Amino acid sequence: MASAIGKLAVITGASSGIGFELAKMAAQEGYDLIIAADEPHISDAADELRAFGVSVESVKTDLATTEGVKSLVESIQGHRSQVELLMANAGVGLGHGFLDQDLDSIRHIINTNVTGTMELIHAVGNLMRSQRSGRILITGSIAGFMPGTFQAVYNGTKAYLNSFSFALRNELKDSGVTVTCLMPGATDTRFFERADMLDTSVGQAKKDDPADVARVGFDALMAREGDVVSGFRNKVMAAVANITPAEMLAEQHRKMAEPGSGKH
Repeated sequence: MASAIGKLAVITGASSGIGFELAKMAAQEGYDLIIAADEPHISDAADELRAFGVSVESVKTDLATTEGVKSLVESIQGHRSQVELLMANAGVGLGHGFLDQDLDSIRHIINTNVTGTMELIHAVGNLMRSQRSGRILITGSIAGFMPGTFQAVYNGTKAYLNSFSFALRNELKDSGVTVTCLMPGATDTRFFERADMLDTSVGQAKKDDPADVARVGFDALMAREGDVVSGFRNKVMAAVANITPAEMLAEQHRKMAEPGSGKH
């Protein structure tokens, strides 16, 4: 186990999937952990992570709310260790056409992926800047490179995060704090089930292993890299998206995310 005792890693969306794997990697490096999610399984994840011999605190909170973010920030401020890693991984999706989606569900996507993430990074980023050290990992997505037909709100939030990460990284370039953006593709997590997208082509297609995705992101974070796309296929998709007209990308996304497309 590497010597990082007395330093703290904070991971959101850590009850399963990429977030849990990121937390596991931080634990293997000897970091104390605060892990957060909006579901009860976060306490089970904490029990698993304690097997690595580190301190683990779980916070069940809804990061779509200001109160939920404040609850997590209070836990960070009250911890005996100095926060060195923030992995802002919490995110949710929503399938189907925009006009067919419930407005409360739409607000929840935006408040989780964007507003809550911004509030958390603002609070923790200030702590890191004051101590002149820290690393922030933001889970964006290659979805942010293309118009998300039948996933319009989610892709829009990821486009925001991708852009935000580069801007914040530049603002902090002389502060001792670095920002890294992890941009995965479709990953084998509960995302598509929770987004009601299991009947789509992308929902039924083969997906990346969350442990592999997390490893790419964690290594980039520790190396203080600016951004990383996980997986060769996703790197190709990201490169192609940069030179493809938006109207064509939107049509391609329709074929992946239209409800019922997985039955064709």
